[in-house]
Amino acid sequence: MSKSLCTGIVAIVSAAALIFSSCTVVRQGEFAVKRKFGKYSDEVYTSGLRGFNPFTTTVIKVNGQTENLEVSVNIPSREGLTIQSEVSILYQVMKKETPDLLRSVGLDYETTLILPVFRSAVADVTSRYYAKDMHSGSRAEIERGIQELMMKTLSLKGIQVDAVLLKSIVLPRNLTQAIEDKLEAEQRAQRMEFVLQQEKQEAERKRIQAQGVSDANKIISAGLSQEILQFKALEAWLELSKSPNAKVIISNGSVPMMMDPDGVSESPVGLPRGGLLTSGAAAKKD
Repeated sequence: MSKSLCTGIVAIVSAAALIFSSCTVVRQGEFAVKRKFGKYSDEVYTSGLRGFNPFTTTVIKVNGQTENLEVSVNIPSREGLTIQSEVSILYQVMKKETPDLLRSVGLDYETTLILPVFRSAVADVTSRYYAKDMHSGSRAEIERGIQELMMKTLSLKGIQVDAVLLKSIVLPRNLTQAIEDKLEAEQRAQRMEFVLQQEKQEAERKRIQAQGVSDANKIISAGLSQEILQFKALEAWLELSKSPNAKVIISNGSVPMMMDPDGVSESPVGLPRGGLLTSGAAAKKD
């Protein structure tokens, strides 16, 4: 092989290596910023093949997708307790602010910026709440408070905090037992309130029923006169007299089955006075 041929092959290989080394692939979801002679460019590149001068320029890539930063932290409560918690911080780098983030913070922005801001925010927010509130509806309120407080600092640096999630909260054992006892007592009180309500409803039902019976008796009593009572008694005696069986009806003339204490009896209209009426036989007098 001639010397000139070898030189040509070397030149082609060197040129190919130079071409490939002066290109980089920016993946989907990444942001790329060129750094030339140590200075970051203001232009942000997204997915695709990007060329650069490998002798003067370096391409710095930053993940632009939502990232999950998990933190184990001890958070203070209003009563001074220390509570263990696992927290997830969902954040993403804002495209337009990527060059400023690299200039002011660098690639290690999680450790340098996000974590210190988070620890300060979580201590500030949770110290306003009691430990029991972190297991109740105030939990979402605490998460929003931490997120908003972090955004006041991080948004100026080019980081968007999407959410702060308190995944697990471990309270002191004595406090956990106290909360459980309180919840159980509240459940017993609710059951007792339900029973008392049922008893009140049953008592009201009985009162209304008794009032109805009393009102009915008053109406019946108001409609009964002495003449009506005598007429009904007469009807009853006449029906009894139609029976073929022998019987004796003793009356004071107004109420059946009554005997005059002096031995003097009276009979209603149509019956012998002081008589003993027998069915199937003649009536006798004393």
